Amino acid sequence: VQLVESGGGLVQAGESLRLSCAASGVSFDDYAIGWFRQAPGKEREGVSCISGGKGSTYYADSVKGRFTISSDNSKNMVYLQMNNQKPEDTAVYYCAAEPQSQSRNPYYYCSSYASPRHWGQGTQVTVSS
Repeated sequence: VQLVESGGGLVQAGESLRLSCAASGVSFDDYAIGWFRQAPGKEREGVSCISGGKGSTYYADSVKGRFTISSDNSKNMVYLQMNNQKPEDTAVYYCAAEPQSQSRNPYYYCSSYASPRHWGQGTQVTVSS
């Protein structure tokens, strides 16, 4: 399994970015995929997750209404569209994958209960005020 993030950068507050995660060795039917972020001195946060198969989604309250997760099965890509960004969105963003369990919803995979076994290298997002 290999996950490679791209699309990070420096933007001003209110602007948008789209992160991409190129996934190889996983089937989106069988894996839950999530976007996580970690800012300096803060704990890792599950930003948004999408379940394998059904494609149900979860968003953290901090990004709900501003971020959208999507997947393109034909390209094995997962995206995170980030609109109306805020300085507090500044962090390293990671893509992660975990085999989907039939009993688990996407909230579980974004929560601290889960520990996805596959991670990308991360991409820096900086939002200036």
